[in-house]
Amino acid sequence: MAEDLSIPQGAPREDLYKALIPQMAALIEGEADFVANVANLMAALKEIPGFMWVGCYFVKNNELVLGPFQGPVACTRIQKGKGVCGTAWAEKQTLIVPDVDQFPGHIACSSLSRSEIVVPIVKNNEVLGVLDVDSAELDSFSEVDAINLQIVAQWISEMH
Repeated sequence: MAEDLSIPQGAPREDLYKALIPQMAALIEGEADFVANVANLMAALKEIPGFMWVGCYFVKNNELVLGPFQGPVACTRIQKGKGVCGTAWAEKQTLIVPDVDQFPGHIACSSLSRSEIVVPIVKNNEVLGVLDVDSAELDSFSEVDAINLQIVAQWISEMH
Protein backbone atom coordinates (compact mmCIF):
# COMPACT_ATOMS: atom_id res chain seq x y z
CA MET A 1 0.00 0.00 0.00
CA ALA A 2 1.48 3.35 -1.01
CA GLU A 3 1.58 6.10 1.54
CA ASP A 4 1.81 9.76 0.63
CA LEU A 5 2.72 12.56 3.00
CA SER A 6 1.42 16.07 2.66
CA ILE A 7 4.07 18.60 3.69
CA PRO A 8 3.43 22.35 3.37
CA GLN A 9 6.23 23.71 1.18
CA GLY A 10 8.15 26.70 2.51
CA ALA A 11 6.37 26.63 5.88
CA PRO A 12 8.14 27.29 9.20
CA ARG A 13 9.42 24.12 10.84
CA GLU A 14 6.78 24.27 13.58
CA ASP A 15 4.07 24.13 10.90
CA LEU A 16 5.84 21.24 9.19
CA TYR A 17 5.68 19.23 12.41
CA LYS A 18 2.02 20.17 12.93
CA ALA A 19 1.29 18.70 9.51
CA LEU A 20 3.64 15.73 9.77
CA ILE A 21 3.10 14.39 13.32
CA PRO A 22 -0.53 13.25 12.74
CA GLN A 23 0.46 11.67 9.43
CA MET A 24 3.30 9.82 11.13
CA ALA A 25 0.92 8.56 13.80
CA ALA A 26 -1.35 7.25 11.04
CA LEU A 27 1.60 5.51 9.34
CA ILE A 28 2.31 3.35 12.38
CA GLU A 29 -1.25 2.87 13.59
CA GLY A 30 -2.26 -0.76 13.37
CA GLU A 31 1.19 -1.99 12.28
CA ALA A 32 2.87 -4.28 14.80
CA ASP A 33 6.29 -4.67 13.16
CA PHE A 34 8.87 -2.58 15.02
CA VAL A 35 11.42 -2.28 12.20
CA ALA A 36 8.76 -1.38 9.61
CA ASN A 37 7.37 1.32 11.87
CA VAL A 38 10.74 2.84 12.74
CA ALA A 39 11.77 2.76 9.06
CA ASN A 40 8.60 4.62 8.06
CA LEU A 41 9.03 7.17 10.84
CA MET A 42 12.59 7.89 9.69
CA ALA A 43 11.47 8.21 6.06
CA ALA A 44 8.73 10.64 7.09
CA LEU A 45 11.11 12.78 9.16
CA LYS A 46 13.57 12.91 6.25
CA GLU A 47 10.89 14.85 4.35
CA ILE A 48 11.57 17.89 6.56
CA PRO A 49 13.72 20.31 4.56
CA GLY A 50 17.21 20.62 5.98
CA PHE A 51 17.32 17.13 7.51
CA MET A 52 20.36 15.56 5.86
CA TRP A 53 20.37 12.37 7.93
CA VAL A 54 17.66 10.88 10.15
CA GLY A 55 17.97 7.60 11.99
CA CYS A 56 18.02 5.54 15.13
CA TYR A 57 20.69 3.70 17.01
CA PHE A 58 19.66 1.02 19.49
CA VAL A 59 21.50 -0.24 22.57
CA LYS A 60 22.84 -3.75 22.00
CA ASN A 61 25.60 -5.33 24.12
CA ASN A 62 26.33 -1.97 25.78
CA GLU A 63 26.90 -0.01 22.57
CA LEU A 64 24.68 1.85 20.12
CA VAL A 65 24.10 -0.10 16.91
CA LEU A 66 22.74 1.49 13.74
CA GLY A 67 19.03 0.97 13.09
CA PRO A 68 16.68 2.23 10.39
CA PHE A 69 17.81 5.50 8.81
CA GLN A 70 17.53 7.77 5.78
CA GLY A 71 20.52 9.58 4.31
CA PRO A 72 24.19 8.90 3.61
CA VAL A 73 25.84 5.76 5.02
CA ALA A 74 26.49 6.02 8.74
CA CYS A 75 28.66 4.82 11.59
CA THR A 76 27.56 1.33 12.57
CA ARG A 77 28.51 1.31 16.27
CA ILE A 78 28.94 4.06 18.86
CA GLN A 79 30.24 3.65 22.40
CA LYS A 80 28.43 5.06 25.42
CA GLY A 81 29.63 8.58 26.18
CA LYS A 82 31.25 9.00 22.75
CA GLY A 83 30.13 11.63 20.27
CA VAL A 84 26.76 13.34 20.41
CA CYS A 85 24.77 10.08 20.28
CA GLY A 86 26.80 8.33 22.97
CA THR A 87 26.66 11.43 25.18
CA ALA A 88 22.88 11.76 24.83
CA TRP A 89 22.64 8.07 25.80
CA ALA A 90 24.94 8.48 28.82
CA GLU A 91 23.23 11.68 30.02
CA LYS A 92 19.67 10.54 29.18
CA GLN A 93 18.91 13.94 27.70
CA THR A 94 18.25 15.59 24.38
CA LEU A 95 21.29 17.35 22.96
CA ILE A 96 21.11 20.16 20.42
CA VAL A 97 24.51 20.87 18.88
CA PRO A 98 24.58 24.06 16.75
CA ASP A 99 28.09 23.32 15.41
CA VAL A 100 29.31 19.74 15.57
CA ASP A 101 32.91 20.87 15.09
CA GLN A 102 32.66 22.55 18.51
CA PHE A 103 31.37 19.40 20.28
CA PRO A 104 34.22 17.64 22.13
CA GLY A 105 34.70 14.15 20.73
CA HIS A 106 32.21 14.57 17.87
CA ILE A 107 32.16 11.47 15.65
CA ALA A 108 32.09 12.60 12.02
CA CYS A 109 30.12 9.84 10.34
CA SER A 110 29.60 12.30 7.47
CA SER A 111 31.81 15.27 6.70
CA LEU A 112 28.66 17.06 5.46
CA SER A 113 27.10 17.20 8.94
CA ARG A 114 27.31 20.66 10.52
CA SER A 115 24.66 20.55 13.28
CA GLU A 116 22.84 17.76 15.10
CA ILE A 117 20.07 16.90 17.51
CA VAL A 118 19.95 13.62 19.42
CA VAL A 119 16.95 12.47 21.47
CA PRO A 120 17.21 9.45 23.79
CA ILE A 121 14.58 6.73 23.40
CA VAL A 122 13.69 5.87 26.99
CA LYS A 123 11.40 3.22 28.48
CA ASN A 124 11.10 2.53 32.22
CA ASN A 125 14.00 4.94 32.82
CA GLU A 126 16.29 2.84 30.59
CA VAL A 127 17.74 4.24 27.36
CA LEU A 128 16.85 1.84 24.55
CA GLY A 129 18.51 3.93 21.86
CA VAL A 130 18.66 7.39 20.34
CA LEU A 131 16.93 9.28 17.54
CA ASP A 132 19.58 11.25 15.64
CA VAL A 133 19.08 14.02 13.07
CA ASP A 134 21.89 15.80 11.24
CA SER A 135 21.85 18.91 9.07
CA ALA A 136 24.36 20.23 6.56
CA GLU A 137 23.61 23.73 7.92
CA LEU A 138 24.93 25.27 11.14
CA ASP A 139 22.46 25.92 13.99
CA SER A 140 19.64 24.06 12.26
CA PHE A 141 17.80 22.76 15.35
CA SER A 142 15.73 24.37 18.10
CA GLU A 143 13.42 23.55 20.97
CA VAL A 144 10.65 23.07 18.36
CA ASP A 145 12.63 20.14 16.96
CA ALA A 146 13.36 18.78 20.44
CA ILE A 147 9.69 18.80 21.46
CA ASN A 148 8.50 17.10 18.28
CA LEU A 149 11.32 14.59 18.01
CA GLN A 150 10.69 13.63 21.65
CA ILE A 151 7.15 12.68 20.58
CA VAL A 152 8.59 10.38 17.92
CA ALA A 153 11.11 8.93 20.39
CA GLN A 154 8.25 8.22 22.79
CA TRP A 155 6.35 6.33 20.07
CA ILE A 156 9.45 4.26 19.36
CA SER A 157 9.89 3.44 23.06
CA GLU A 158 6.25 2.34 23.30
CA MET A 159 6.65 0.03 20.29
CA HIS A 160 9.93 -1.48 21.54
